[in-house]
Amino acid sequence: MFRAILSVLILTLVFVGNVSAEQKQKVGNYDIHYVALSSTFLTPSIAKSYGIKRSSYIGIVNISVLDTSQEGNPPVSVEISGIANNLLDARIDLKFREIREGKAIYYIAEVPFRDDQEINFLVAIKYGKKLHTQLKFKQKFYVE
Repeated sequence: MFRAILSVLILTLVFVGNVSAEQKQKVGNYDIHYVALSSTFLTPSIAKSYGIKRSSYIGIVNISVLDTSQEGNPPVSVEISGIANNLLDARIDLKFREIREGKAIYYIAEVPFRDDQEINFLVAIKYGKKLHTQLKFKQKFYVE
């Protein structure tokens, strides 16, 4: 199923001009992959299987952390929390859910938005004593 979600996300990112491609931040021996996009980019069956509400006004944030010091760059289970705020400083606490599929581990949170709205994200990621960082990024969302 992870491959299905990843395939949908990659194909979506290739063909949609107003969505930024997946991004990555390297911190020590860890690659943090992240992407934010409208929930309508997910197929109805994938959204339903993960309990994600498909709406023109709901975005999703997907984050995964890979350990690059090990062969195959395996994913790691992290502590993750975050906030999102718009330019008017309306703050939303992100409620991340861990999803495991086979060897894959990733975290998904939903965020409401309005048309043509830029959202700032601040995400805290911790992996024991090995990783303690903050991820900052922004994404502009559009209503279809």
